[in-house]
Amino acid sequence: MIPSLTDIQRARERIAPSVRRTPLVRSDWLSDAAGGEVYLKLESLQVTHSFKARGALNAILAIQERLEPGEPSPCLVTASAGNHGCAMAWAALQAGLRTVIFTPRRAPATKLDAIRRHGAELRAEAETYEDSERMAKQFAREAGHPFISAYSHPDLLAATGTIALEVVEDLPSVDLLVVPVGGGGLLAGIAAAINAVRPDVEVVGVEAEASHPFAASLAAGRIVEVEVGPTIADGLAGNMDPDNLAFQVVQALVRRLAMVSEQELQDGIRHLVRHDHLIAEGAGIAGVAALAAGRVPARDRRTAVIVSGANIDAELLARVLAG
Repeated sequence: MIPSLTDIQRARERIAPSVRRTPLVRSDWLSDAAGGEVYLKLESLQVTHSFKARGALNAILAIQERLEPGEPSPCLVTASAGNHGCAMAWAALQAGLRTVIFTPRRAPATKLDAIRRHGAELRAEAETYEDSERMAKQFAREAGHPFISAYSHPDLLAATGTIALEVVEDLPSVDLLVVPVGGGGLLAGIAAAINAVRPDVEVVGVEAEASHPFAASLAAGRIVEVEVGPTIADGLAGNMDPDNLAFQVVQALVRRLAMVSEQELQDGIRHLVRHDHLIAEGAGIAGVAALAAGRVPARDRRTAVIVSGANIDAELLARVLAG
């Protein structure tokens, strides 16, 4: 189901009091590298330092709206590579709800620390994201709690669409939007919003070469699994649920995907720090890296690229900058 403009506008109304309208700023070095005007949509400056705050809060507030008078608030369960877990923990704290969050045990420490700090019950027990998701779904079924997917939930998709509304309001002449792709919720929500308000704008998704289930699945015409290699873009790593709603939206609305290498991701982080004095994590920088490396044609175009998160461990950031 593709989120409607009404869904996206309702999400915007719900979350507006608590999330930030993030800035859209021109990047001179990236404009030079791409051969056109490039603007950074800094969701890295969002609450919890990632775009995930929008979807998590919208999903939780929508659940509360649907409760019958006197019905007890549920405990919510989710799986996350890190940023969605941070956002769910933060949003649940605002709403006074209990959350149980499953993550890989090797998720970045900065993300695990944030989940704990917001008071969620953290279960960092699995080796991979896919294992975390399986464990979370089993726990939710057995306990009778709602499971909130990190990428395949209509309220999450509607909320990520609010980013696109802000971009076209702040940059009416935009003609290209470049978006990192992990589970696909960000790309699907943005594509749905753009399709509703500015269908002339091209939307391009960017995956890590080490984990590219969307490219493989779109080529196959159905969701397929890929071998996931090591990547600094931990937020993009992992295969999709077989019933991924985001994949259905992307399949219908997105015509182009690109991939970036580990070296290109590291270069993107370094360039953003050195030229724009901004910090982004590997997943957050994917679109920037693609434009800098010429993976997405942007010459003579006006481009907005989503910098989707900034939750990178200090030790990894230091190694990348030293490299």
